[in-house]
Amino acid sequence: MALRIRWPRLGRIPLLLRRLPLLAADVVLLPLAVWVSFLLRLGDPWPPELQQSLWLLPTVLVIGLPLYSLSGQYRGLARYVGSAALYQLAVRNALLVLLVAFAGLQLQQPAPPRSSWLLLWILLTVFTGGLRFALRDLLLGRAPSGPRPRRQRVVIMGAGAAAAQLAAALRLGHDTRIAAFLDDDPGLWHRTLYGVPVLPPGHLPRLLRSGRVDQLILSTPSLPQAERRRLLARLQGYGVPVLQVPSVEEIASGRARIDTLRPVPIEDLLGRESVPPDPALLAEAISGRSVLVSGAGGSIGAELCHQILRLRPARLVLLERSELALYAIGQELASSVTDVPVIEVLGDVAEQALVERLLRSHAVQVLFHAAAYKHVPLVEANICAGLANNIFGTRSALLASLACGLERFTLISTDKAVRPTNAMGASKRVCELLVQNAAAAQRAHPGGTICSMVRFGNVLGSSGSVVPLFRRQIAAGGPLTVTHPEITRFFMTIPEAVQLVLQASAMASGGEVFLLDMGEPVRIADLARQMIQLSGASVRDADHPDGEIEIHYTGLRPGEKLHEELLLAAASDPTAHPLIRRAREASLSPPQLTVLLAAMEAALRRWDEPGALAVLRRLVPDYRPPAPGSATGVAGQPR
Repeated sequence: MALRIRWPRLGRIPLLLRRLPLLAADVVLLPLAVWVSFLLRLGDPWPPELQQSLWLLPTVLVIGLPLYSLSGQYRGLARYVGSAALYQLAVRNALLVLLVAFAGLQLQQPAPPRSSWLLLWILLTVFTGGLRFALRDLLLGRAPSGPRPRRQRVVIMGAGAAAAQLAAALRLGHDTRIAAFLDDDPGLWHRTLYGVPVLPPGHLPRLLRSGRVDQLILSTPSLPQAERRRLLARLQGYGVPVLQVPSVEEIASGRARIDTLRPVPIEDLLGRESVPPDPALLAEAISGRSVLVSGAGGSIGAELCHQILRLRPARLVLLERSELALYAIGQELASSVTDVPVIEVLGDVAEQALVERLLRSHAVQVLFHAAAYKHVPLVEANICAGLANNIFGTRSALLASLACGLERFTLISTDKAVRPTNAMGASKRVCELLVQNAAAAQRAHPGGTICSMVRFGNVLGSSGSVVPLFRRQIAAGGPLTVTHPEITRFFMTIPEAVQLVLQASAMASGGEVFLLDMGEPVRIADLARQMIQLSGASVRDADHPDGEIEIHYTGLRPGEKLHEELLLAAASDPTAHPLIRRAREASLSPPQLTVLLAAMEAALRRWDEPGALAVLRRLVPDYRPPAPGSATGVAGQPR
């Protein structure tokens, strides 16, 4: 017969065994505190007063042990004992002394000297509290079984509240030792935090050059971004990985713990101080309205959904052709605490009948069209599929919006539509032409659909972005692949880009091509170097042959520019928002656009790639695909 072990009952034994040592120690410490209180008060180890008050020894146990047990004294985890536990212990011991004194009065026992009661309370707290703190330090210092790993030596930048919380959390583990805190507050210098010195920031180079530091941790989540960039610039080049604590918002909301360390976000290197969004402008086109987002599972589409949901629309409709992407964004939105209905639709935006049915059945008023193929090399290798999806998917969504009388239609465009050198960028320029023509027609009808476009560059962390690619390559030990030593790109965080998209949409009156100010262009080779150095590795090149990770230049890909542009200067006008401008773009006449789109559709139906590209060049005269192997400047000319 098989032996059935009752695991729950066995599982309770370790808990009881863990409590017994504390209980046994208290059996010794409570009477000991009584005896020491007389010794300190009278200076005699066996005074007559103690002989008359022997009733105290059993009484303090009979009252103290049940009091400790009933008040939770033995339920706490010894490794987490802190100042709050000491305060609770002091209160318990004060109550214990009062109860013992009251018992003596009721039993008419000889009273000890009055001052010994105060001494007894102090000694009870010192003895029982000291035992628990000693046990905590013993548990924290005890290494796990097996080979003892080398402890990571870290320097924490900052010595404020976040640094103290982080240090307390790190002390609970066995794999980290804090070498120093660095803070720019002179009032903290040469003081200690958890026994670790607080030093001026000027000590950092000496600490790093000593080779006794394995990691740097930034504990200043609220530090302004400009100061963070200056700090990170000083930290590069030492070959020590830099980590940081979560943001204040993440910690306050419970989404992350103080010791959830993570790599420094690359936006801290590339970003700028963002302009706070205008809440009224954000809510104007969204709150209380029914909204549809096409391409809802993509990088921009997903963030649009998150931000739109926070603005409390009447309902949010997600249209996505990828089952996996739709499931993922649906799960993310389901975790949001909101009563806004979210409708998930698996379908292709190019199916105009489907889009019209969705718009009517859900009374959609605002549509954001983010669905597109955006990966330049993939579209270059699949011209017909890319043009069909981008151009005719946009036409389908646009015509459905006009037929259903939507309030607003906003196209998510790209900087690659400016003097394009690849089919993806040219296809997005055709999408802009479609929206421009529709907007011109709608202006003739008061109350018609307001059609607009928002054009911006690369967003950090999007699918296919260079930043996650570099992170994977660094984790694999390199090399990092960059197409050209001089290639530059504009970058913006996804949340900031979407905030500006929503505000631009609300500002639109019809036909605008809005441009988002992307800041200064970033040289990709410099970005690669910064990411390597912040990971704690060194760059291997001709000047540093002993470096750890190499940057490998692969050559420009088909249709790839050296430098993107947004036309932020002479070809655009300012708006009420400092980071949003309005482009002055020419458009095709409606008859000309109709004829060329019909020719494009016929070529794609025949899967005629050369024919489709020929029509594309007529639609977008600025489209200049580079000759194979040539590098392309901002205007598409060889450099």
